[in-house]
Amino acid sequence: MRFIFKTDYAQDIKLAKHGGHVFWYSTLIVLLLAAPWLLTEYSLAQLNLVLIYAIAGLGLMLLAGFTGQFSLGHAAFLGVGAYTQAYLVQMGVPFVVALALSGTLSAAIGMVVGIPALRLKGIYLGMATLSFGFIIEEVFARWESVTGGNAGKSVAAIRMFGYDLSSGTGFYFVCLVLTVLCTLGILNLLRSPTGRAFVAIRDSEISAQSMGIHLAYYKTLSFSISAALAGMAGALYAHNLRFISPDQFNLLQSIDLLLMIVIGGLGSVHGVFLGAIFLIILPQGISLSKEFLPEIIGQAPGLKSVIYGSVLIAFVLFEPMGLYGRWLKVRTYLQMFPFYRKGMFKRQKSFQKSDRLK
Repeated sequence: MRFIFKTDYAQDIKLAKHGGHVFWYSTLIVLLLAAPWLLTEYSLAQLNLVLIYAIAGLGLMLLAGFTGQFSLGHAAFLGVGAYTQAYLVQMGVPFVVALALSGTLSAAIGMVVGIPALRLKGIYLGMATLSFGFIIEEVFARWESVTGGNAGKSVAAIRMFGYDLSSGTGFYFVCLVLTVLCTLGILNLLRSPTGRAFVAIRDSEISAQSMGIHLAYYKTLSFSISAALAGMAGALYAHNLRFISPDQFNLLQSIDLLLMIVIGGLGSVHGVFLGAIFLIILPQGISLSKEFLPEIIGQAPGLKSVIYGSVLIAFVLFEPMGLYGRWLKVRTYLQMFPFYRKGMFKRQKSFQKSDRLK
C-alpha cells in the first residue's frame, strides 16, 4: 500500500499525485498514439466514438456530477454543434474556426437555457431541459434551409493545411488531441476556485451561498461550459458520420449520455471514459447475445431499451458509485489485503433537507 507524505500545499492540486500515475498515464498515451497501427479499421472507428462521447460526457459530468444540475436535453447541445459545424464547413470556413464557433454557439444557447433554470432543481430542472430538447429537435426538423429538415444534411470532410483528415487515422488523431485538451481543461478547472465553487453548489447550495458563492453566476457558467463541450463533441460526431438528421439528437441520445456518466461513476473524470467505453460496447454485446437467446426474445423490438433500463437500475441499486467506484473498491482491497474490512464501503443513510431540520 502506498503512503503519500505531503510537505507542500501545492501537492493537493497536482494532476499526478505520485510516480505511479505518471507511469500509467504515460503508458496509456503511448498506447493511444500507437492505436492506428495496433487496431483494425472497425476497432479504430469504435475508439473514435468513445473519444467523441467522452468529450460530451465531460461536459455533462461537469454539469450533473460536479455542479449537481440535472439535464435531460443534452443531446440538443450535441445537435447544435453538429449542425453548426456542417453548415460552416459547407460555407468554406476552416475546420478549426468552425469547431470553435460550434462550441461558442452551443455555449451561448447553454447560457440562455441556464438563466431560466436557475430557480429549478431536481426533476423540475430535468423537465425544463427535456422541453428544451424537444424544441431544438423541432427547430432542426423545420429549419430546412440550414439543417436540411428531416431529409438530413451531409457533412464535408475535414481539411487542415491542405490535408484531408477524413480517413480513419487522421480523424482519430483529431479526436484524440481534442479529447486530451478537453480532459486537461476540465481537470484544471476542477482544481481552481471555480471548480471548487461548482462542487460546493452540488453539496449544499445554502452553505455555498453563505460562503459568498454567487449561485446564478456559477450555475450559468456550468451550463455554458457543459454545452460548449457538447457542441464540440457534436462537431466531431457530424464529421464521423458524414451525415446528420434531427432524429439523431432526440431524447434517447440524451438518455444515453446520462446513462454513460451514471454507469461510469458520477463525480469522476475517470468515470466518463469508463462509461463511454461501456456505452459503445453494450450495443455490440446485445447484438452478439441475440444469437444465443430464444427467437421470441432475441427478435423483440424493445430488447435494447429493456437491457439499458435494467443495467441502469442495477447500477443505481447495487453500485451507485459506478464502474470507477467498483474499481476503487477492488484496488483498495488489493492494497490492504489481508486487512481489508468488509464494511469499509458500506452505504450510509442519507437524509433529506427536511429531515435535517426536525
